[in-house]
Amino acid sequence: MTSVIIGNFDGVHAGHQKLIEAARLHGDVTAITFYPHPAFILTPERMPSQLLPLEDRIALLKHHGVSHVEVIEFTEEFAALSPDAFINDVLCKRVGATHVTVGKNFTFGYKAAGNAQYLKDHAEGMQVEILDLEASRGGAISSTRIRQLIIDGEMERASELLTRSHFLVGPIVHGDARGRTIGYPTANFSLHELATLPADGVYAGWLSCEGERWKSAVSIGTNPTFPGVRGRRVEAYALDRDDLNLYDKLAKVEFVTRLRDTTKFDGLDELLAQIAKDCDQVRALLP
Repeated sequence: MTSVIIGNFDGVHAGHQKLIEAARLHGDVTAITFYPHPAFILTPERMPSQLLPLEDRIALLKHHGVSHVEVIEFTEEFAALSPDAFINDVLCKRVGATHVTVGKNFTFGYKAAGNAQYLKDHAEGMQVEILDLEASRGGAISSTRIRQLIIDGEMERASELLTRSHFLVGPIVHGDARGRTIGYPTANFSLHELATLPADGVYAGWLSCEGERWKSAVSIGTNPTFPGVRGRRVEAYALDRDDLNLYDKLAKVEFVTRLRDTTKFDGLDELLAQIAKDCDQVRALLP
């Protein structure tokens, strides 16, 4: 039997994991996902930031029990498929679905004309299971909700719904090299323009690269203490390490908790004293 789940699966959060768990009871699971995000084609002005790039989305789906990920290129032509054409062309012919598991808010087909009940009523030869994805702390488990929690800096609540810490992945690039001169060399991330960045501030987190992982103080912001105009940056200082050379290497930063707001200090001494306190907090918080 081919058990199928359908969605964007951005974040592969607790709700998505519930779909996978239910689908696995009916055979090897194929996850149908879309790239680019449908909003990129349909409403580009409302394109959301992404919780995971496609390759990490696929890896996490498989980590949680999906056997195969079918990535469908989302085009204007695909968006124009009627609900019946989607059932026939994608579910029947492309993946050979015998069982389909979807959330109760699932929609599909041209202008979202099909919903979960329509699928159940019209998917001949398939069993369709509709799940009510459980709510948590007064709201549904959704990528939209998690994205907003991250943007607001609510990392613990986001982690609860993701079942993991939110992370960003990107190459390490040269910055101002100011951190090295003051004793706190940082890894400066180059990130995709759609990456979901937490609110400006300082975070306790983890920096990983090439199989190694370090407790880190992570800063997001524009470094307002120093003169000049800069864009927002994500920089991670691996505690007590001044010997790392990560330039041009792919690295990962995980956000555990937000320590404080970004602050403009009156001078370097005041900044250094606060950085030392931040590092002490990271040591105390992380195992």
